[in-house]
Amino acid sequence: MIIVDVDPVAFSIGGIAVRWYGIMVALAVLIVVVWALVAVRRGAGFTYDTVINAAIVGIPSGVIFSRALHVIDLWDYYRENPYLIIGGAGLTIWGAVLGAAIGIWVYSRFKKVSFGRLADTIAPAIILAQAVGRVGCAINGCCHGMGTDLPWAFVYMHPASEARLGVPVHPTQIYEIIYNLMVFAVLLSLRGKLRGEGVLFSVYLLFYSVWRLGIDFLREGREIVLGMHQPQLISIIVIIFVVAQLIVMRRRSVPSGTRA
Repeated sequence: MIIVDVDPVAFSIGGIAVRWYGIMVALAVLIVVVWALVAVRRGAGFTYDTVINAAIVGIPSGVIFSRALHVIDLWDYYRENPYLIIGGAGLTIWGAVLGAAIGIWVYSRFKKVSFGRLADTIAPAIILAQAVGRVGCAINGCCHGMGTDLPWAFVYMHPASEARLGVPVHPTQIYEIIYNLMVFAVLLSLRGKLRGEGVLFSVYLLFYSVWRLGIDFLREGREIVLGMHQPQLISIIVIIFVVAQLIVMRRRSVPSGTRA
């Protein structure tokens, strides 16, 4: 067993506790923005203003969707405690990714910017950012798995941890960090090799959807349908959407005279 006795609170300012989770989430967002800005410098095909404006739209929309999905998932609790609905104590990755994507897509439609090109550019950064964010989860004690007696199980001991103290659990945050870094390497290797704008981003969505569909069977959560949690149902929807989109894009890229 691996004992985790790290204080989730990094420091306090005027009585306000700043947790490592928040720091890692902020760093994750910064990674995506800086990645996009560097891409502009290297000739990505859009401007610095596009990146900044997309961030101004995408970050708040990602936060709002992220919080909304968390509240919906735990509605029984928030219905009894409505004053806690507005806050950042609970966020979801799917809400952040899909919320930001929707916000940036709307922005791109108004500004006549290629959403697919922008999404492909930052796709590797998104999965890298998710790996960084999970570091915060591991320290915070949230998003861990079910109980286990495996030798690498995490046992949280710090009183400020959000995990059940003294209970060996699957370190699903670490599993996801490793997986995300692997996907990051794959996406980097695929850059420039896939035909069609938005394809690399679709591949990212597909990789992450399959992962969340599987890993959540090791995590506790509110079961909705067939023993599955909210993130798993979202993953199934995303997989269906992405596969259909890739099929359509594939058909459009093949000249009509060459189709079987």
